[in-house]
This record gives sequence, structure tokens and C-alpha cells, in this order.
Amino acid sequence: QVQLVESGGGMVQPGGSLLLSCTASGIVVSSHHMTWYRQTPGKQRELVATITPDGNTNYADSVEDRFTISRVNAENTVYLQMTNLRPEDTAVYYCHGRRHMLSPAYWGQGTQVTVSS
Repeated sequence: QVQLVESGGGMVQPGGSLLLSCTASGIVVSSHHMTWYRQTPGKQRELVATITPDGNTNYADSVEDRFTISRVNAENTVYLQMTNLRPEDTAVYYCHGRRHMLSPAYWGQGTQVTVSS
């Protein structure tokens, strides 16, 4: 059974930082395209950052230069380091994993991030 478990969310003031973690069981994160998405009420889930099996990364324009996605293979964990947080970053953040486009996709349960003064 595949599980993706996110942690690290919380409330932070504007300009602050948070580190989100996504620990996987049942899959090997280094062989999957691992992505962080976020969603706010009434809006579609949006891609935040992706890391490929080759280690290539891709970011949404809105988080470029502020967020960093990384992977620690020995921990089977993907991280999202978020800095200089803004109120508009407030959302539920989800971890997603997929080996390739035709393979099953896996989602975590989400972790709430709130940026507010």
C-alpha cells in the first residue's frame, strides 16, 4: 500500500519560512516524479514544484526563487523549503507522486499552510 505523508505545515507571519516534508512508503521517491501542489477553497489545485527522477526541478512562477524542492533518497522523503512567505501562499499543500504519465498517481492527505500577520 502506497502512502505519502506530509508534515511541517502551520501558521507563519509574512516573510517567514516553513519546511514541508513528504515521506513515502510503498514507492521509491527517487524513481517517481514528485510534485507539491496547493489548493485554496473554490480554486483548482495548482502545481507548485516538481522534482524528476533525474533531479531536475520546475517551479510555478509565483514561487520561483522563494521555494526549493529537494529529495533525500535515504529518507525516501521529498521536501519543500518555503521562504519569504506571502499571504497568497496560504493553502493546503499536497504531495503527489507518479512514475510516468500512464502509471498510477498517489496523493498525500495535505498539510495546511497559513501566512498571516
